[in-house]
Amino acid sequence: MTPPTETTQMLPRVRSVTPGPEHLLELEFTSGEAGVYDCKPLLDFGVFRELRDEAYFRQVRVVNGTVAWPHEQDICPDTLYLDSRRMASALGRA
Repeated sequence: MTPPTETTQMLPRVRSVTPGPEHLLELEFTSGEAGVYDCKPLLDFGVFRELRDEAYFRQVRVVNGTVAWPHEQDICPDTLYLDSRRMASALGRA
């Protein structure tokens, strides 16, 4: 039996994050791409309910290639990359 020849390539990670209006995150990835991730679908689930508080939501930071908040909520970096809407400049800023 021969081993698979296909290599697994890791998706880009988050380089920077800026909290936007209406629970949107403006993301810059290590690939240089920019995107916007909508956190609203998460706000009714468990630990993510705390993100409803706009002041708390705005405390988001990049930690180990993904986004995280002070009480250890985080979002999988692959989810952020795959589910964000790609933009030349993430929230429409040039």
